[in-house]
Amino acid sequence: MELRHLRYFVALAEELSFTRAAARLHVSQPPLSLQIGQLEHEVGARLFHRTSRRVELTLAGQAFLIDARAVLSRVAEAAGRARAIGQGLAGRIDIGLSGSHFLGPLPQIMAAYAQSHPEVEISLHELKPAVQLQALRERRIDLSVSRTPVNDAVLSSTLLWRDPVAVALPVGHALARRRQLRLLDLRAEAFVMLRTDSSAHAQYIQDCCVQAGFSPRVSQRVQELPAVLSLVAEGMGVALIPSSLQGLFPGRIKVAPLGKDAPHADVYAVQRSADTAVVAQEFVRLAAAGAAA
Repeated sequence: MELRHLRYFVALAEELSFTRAAARLHVSQPPLSLQIGQLEHEVGARLFHRTSRRVELTLAGQAFLIDARAVLSRVAEAAGRARAIGQGLAGRIDIGLSGSHFLGPLPQIMAAYAQSHPEVEISLHELKPAVQLQALRERRIDLSVSRTPVNDAVLSSTLLWRDPVAVALPVGHALARRRQLRLLDLRAEAFVMLRTDSSAHAQYIQDCCVQAGFSPRVSQRVQELPAVLSLVAEGMGVALIPSSLQGLFPGRIKVAPLGKDAPHADVYAVQRSADTAVVAQEFVRLAAAGAAA
């Protein structure tokens, strides 16, 4: 039994006319009659009473019609679901990210995506950057939101949004009166920094200081950027932070831009290069477009 048999049967059962059913199916009457005969033979029961004037469903045909419609409906649903997944309109995305990314444009991007893709389930996993990359390589997540691009034999990165680095200073700090700073202006300061063992971005920031001519004197190392700013607000040092975080601790922190030697804290979507999951690719495309808007 093929789906074609069920479609022909339902058309004839609803039209109760070989002429009208054939026209609806865009076939001639002889093939339609042949298909119905084959279906009745396979079912082992007469599904229609046929006379020269009319066609009627038998009791067996009435019962078979209920199930035939249900089967065709389920097939249509399955095809629609598969088509939606293939077009990136349905499915699931597991995203690894750090807490600081909630302080930039990501929440707005996700809200817009959820509204336009209601059939896609987004699962967020707050992980250390190094753990994110491992989870990505092990296929435990679909993409990582990271401030460090990775492009190798397995992973590739797409820029989502620019996020220049600025200097966070306690209110009242001597440098807070300056409209713009250079990295070298911070050479005598105590720094609050992220731990370099769990964040490649933290190592990059430290290396930028060394390239500017000094090794930063670190007073405290923590794992999340909000914690960095909390300690800066209490006067425990200065910090190099993404500009997107400058709205935190208003009145307690002064944020100053850096000049031409400013490092960057741009945000990337890192995913497996060979990943063919359209839903993840579509999320990255729309996230990059949304951040640029």
